[in-house]
Amino acid sequence: MSKKVFVDLTHPFSADTPRWPYFDKPLIDNAHTMAKGGVLTQRISCTMHTGTHCDAPRHVMEMEFDGKRARYTHEMPVDAYTGDAICLEIRVGRWGLILPEHLEDACQRANIKPAELAGMVVCLNTGMHRKFDDSKEYYHYSCGTGVEAGKWFVKHQVKCVAMDMQALDHPLHTAMGNNGATRMNLLGASGRPITDEYISQFGEEAYAEFDKELYIKIHGQDAYEAKFGDLEAIGCWGTWEPCHKQMLGHGIVGVENLGGNLDKVSGKRFRFFCFPLRWYLGDGSMVRCVAEIDEDNLNDVPERTYSYGGCI
Repeated sequence: MSKKVFVDLTHPFSADTPRWPYFDKPLIDNAHTMAKGGVLTQRISCTMHTGTHCDAPRHVMEMEFDGKRARYTHEMPVDAYTGDAICLEIRVGRWGLILPEHLEDACQRANIKPAELAGMVVCLNTGMHRKFDDSKEYYHYSCGTGVEAGKWFVKHQVKCVAMDMQALDHPLHTAMGNNGATRMNLLGASGRPITDEYISQFGEEAYAEFDKELYIKIHGQDAYEAKFGDLEAIGCWGTWEPCHKQMLGHGIVGVENLGGNLDKVSGKRFRFFCFPLRWYLGDGSMVRCVAEIDEDNLNDVPERTYSYGGCI
């Protein structure tokens, strides 16, 4: 057996870190400097959901599926985001919705059966981490998961899911589209709302997956209840971040914006380490994600470099 090595799966953090469309810019200042005080002490102010970070259930819901109040960061087990892991390489197109068949195809190529995922951390490599930037391409047009993927993770008793995308849900399931109290329905590259762009490209029926009212109009209330009813039953808006809520509401935590040298471990098994701050009443936390793996098992790919914000 070759020696164990650690692989960084985290995007670099700085004041110029790309961030979700309505999040504040990180502010970094000095409390002390070497020239003035002989020490360097820095102060950071930013949303905890910046860059590579984890979510706790309380971030997106009031109640979990067991009828209890959604848990804060400090209430999750210390190893909630850490454990034996596998990185599944997802093959889906631009703006694509990741479905169970995509996950099962990735399992087959990684030589693991879905039944073996119980208690494991599942990392998703969709290729989006290579596009991490302050751009519409990374945020508006990302592929992503939805209610069916969320239910698949629950069915197979996954411990944690770490995704290399902007969120634990497809962008149109988020407030970037037409969901949530903070809904923005952002303008796309054409100057039209991204919801209109999606309908033009994929059709109204495909878009209905992301819009409660349209889904009911096209498929009927019974069909909506069959797909989203368990979320509605615990007070959640069914099409608003349903993968988040299926996972977190069943105690499966998530990591967003996974990155770094993810390609080096794609398709591999390893030990995944990720720890949030021990934050009382926290809703999530920026994290450092690392894979421990046999050196001989690494994929032979170049070291990841970054160019957003000019250069890093």
